[in-house]
Amino acid sequence: MRSSLAIQEHSSKMHLERLISLLEIIAVIGRPVSATEIQTASGLPKPTCYRLVQTLHEQGLIEDQNDDGRYVIGEKLIRIALLGKSDVDVRRVAAPLLKGAAAMFNETVFLARFRDSKVEIIHVETPEDPARAFIHPGIGERPLHACSCSKAIAAFAETEFQDTIMRGSLQAYTDHTKTTRADLLAEFDVIRRQGFADCDQEIDVGISSVAAPVTIGNIGATFSVGAVGPVRRFGTEYRHNIGRQLTQLATKISGAIQLCNVGEV
Repeated sequence: MRSSLAIQEHSSKMHLERLISLLEIIAVIGRPVSATEIQTASGLPKPTCYRLVQTLHEQGLIEDQNDDGRYVIGEKLIRIALLGKSDVDVRRVAAPLLKGAAAMFNETVFLARFRDSKVEIIHVETPEDPARAFIHPGIGERPLHACSCSKAIAAFAETEFQDTIMRGSLQAYTDHTKTTRADLLAEFDVIRRQGFADCDQEIDVGISSVAAPVTIGNIGATFSVGAVGPVRRFGTEYRHNIGRQLTQLATKISGAIQLCNVGEV
C-alpha cells in the first residue's frame, strides 16, 4: 500500500513539475507560441506535451487568444499572480509613473487597490513645488460609495459587488454625498461613459478628486489612479481635463503591473 501511494505521489509531482515547466517556457518566450514550439523547448514527448498544453488551456492558465493554436499566459494565472502581489511590489512599479503625473499636474496623485471587498489608497505622490498648497488623502480604506477611487472601480465591477455597496451604509459625509441606489447607479453609468469618476466634496467640504480605473487584462478594474486637491482649483472642467489624462496613465500602470506579474510567473 505504501509503495503504491509513493508511486502516485511521485507521478503527481512529476505532472505538476511538467505543467510548471511549460508555463515557464510560455512566459519566458513572451509572445504567442505554438504547441510544437513548446514541445521543442521542453523536450517532452509530443503526446505528453500536447496533453499538458490541453490541460493548461482547459484550466484557463494559458489562452489561445486568436484561435490560431498559439498560446500566451492566461488571465486566470495573471489574476492569481496579482492577488498574491503585495502592495510593496505594486508601489515599486507604479511609483515612478505616479511621481511623474504629480509633477505634470502639480497636484497630489494616488493609487488605490480593490481587495477583500474594500478599496484602499496604497500610495500617494505629492507635488514637488514648495509653494503649492496640496491635499494629502492619507493611506487606507475609502468609502465605497463616496470616493472617486472607489467609484471608478465599482462602476466597472460585477453587479454583485455593486449590490454589496448598495446594501452597505450609504453614509452622508456632506450634503454632496450620494446616498440612494438610484443616484449611484446613474453615476456609474456616467463613469462608464466618460471613463473616470468624480468626487465633488462628497467626503470633505472643500476637497474634490477624480480617478480612473486601472483594468488588468479581462479581469476588471482592480486598481484606480486619481488626483485630489482643493475645490477652488478642482472645478468640473479642471477635474475632467485631469480625468482624461488619468485614463492614459491608468493604461501605463496596468501595463507595468502586468509585465511585472508575467515576469514573476
